[in-house]
Amino acid sequence: MRLIRRPFRALNRFLTFFLVRHRSLTALSVLVSVALVISFSNGFWLMARLANVILVALPIAFVWSRLNVRGLEVDVERLDDRLQVGDLFEERITIKNQNFFTKLWLEVEDLSELPGHTPRRVISLGPRAKRSWRTASPCLRRGVYTVGPVRITSSDLFGLFRRSKTFGEPETVLVYPRAVELPRFWAPPAMLPGESRVRRPAYSVTPNAASVRKYQPGDGFNRIHWRSTARTGELMVKLFELDPASDVWIALDLHGGVQAGRGDDSTEEHGVRMATSIARYFLLGNRSVGFVANGELEHTIEPERGIEQYARILEALAIAKAQGDVPLSDLLNNEGRRFGRRTTVIVITPSIDETWVGSLQLLTTRGVKMAAVVMEPSTFGGQGTALLLFGALAAADIPTYLVKSSDDLASTLAAGAETAAAGGVR
Repeated sequence: MRLIRRPFRALNRFLTFFLVRHRSLTALSVLVSVALVISFSNGFWLMARLANVILVALPIAFVWSRLNVRGLEVDVERLDDRLQVGDLFEERITIKNQNFFTKLWLEVEDLSELPGHTPRRVISLGPRAKRSWRTASPCLRRGVYTVGPVRITSSDLFGLFRRSKTFGEPETVLVYPRAVELPRFWAPPAMLPGESRVRRPAYSVTPNAASVRKYQPGDGFNRIHWRSTARTGELMVKLFELDPASDVWIALDLHGGVQAGRGDDSTEEHGVRMATSIARYFLLGNRSVGFVANGELEHTIEPERGIEQYARILEALAIAKAQGDVPLSDLLNNEGRRFGRRTTVIVITPSIDETWVGSLQLLTTRGVKMAAVVMEPSTFGGQGTALLLFGALAAADIPTYLVKSSDDLASTLAAGAETAAAGGVR
């Protein structure tokens, strides 16, 4: 059977080469053949000269196309490989002709997977000349993309032969999701000292030093601020503030079976944007934020503070895909050991399956504080309604936010804070 298929494959490659890729060359070959037949049959000299001219021009055109992509130097300067949706991806491409052969037609293209980034330009270069230009393309969608290498394609003057050559190596660009600035967002706090966004003076040493004052009898020596003491000539001690001590965990449901919608209007993208925004909100409040998701790759980031933690969460959300096969209830049961009395868990999901509500109730019995952000699947093109789910969440006394596809996330989450704080469902 294989022996039968091989001749057909060879014939298919032959026909593709001449009838698809090199139609002009095929037409000229036919013209030369016809001219030679006519010239030999009746001695018509014009046909003979035409055939000779074509036969001489073909090798010249072939060599021309090869020389046109030789002796080139390409330099690509990409300013940043970490961006957010809406930022501009900028690069500068420089092409230099290193020999004395003029390049009349060069098609320069940056081979890129980044959506909306298709820089292509046709240039000509004189001997020892160079051209440089800058491109800027907006980042339209989160994810990991490759840009480069640069491909230069050239042809002869008659367009008979095309020759391409690539320069450089592919590089990776990571596009983070962009957070929505939330004026406020409420989740039930764990009952710990300092559990508030309002700072208060502390009578014990904490990591947060707020100011200094004069030494008073009874102050510990470990509270003396030696720089202020040296500057003022008097003993000065540090004043501390209570620190919000509980951890905030964001659990994003990326189970593929419960998602709805496509592209930017999908529950996947809405969930990622909300997780990004809520993480940013609490990290700006100097809270410890952790992240867990059940997507194509399982993501678990232990709670930490600061900009580095935000970068870690952004990186996980940039590559997250809602193609997981672990239901939300299993995710909460499996990761429940990480949650304790000093933890607030915020669940973001489009699932209307009430099973995961039971998992939340089990966690609340252990002292874990819970909140839920539910996307109404019917507004994203999905099936079913969340009414029964909301009833179960209200019965469990779990504050719940309702998000629809047409909602403005900042206003919806902020407006729902007052209702959620009262223990209701919005």
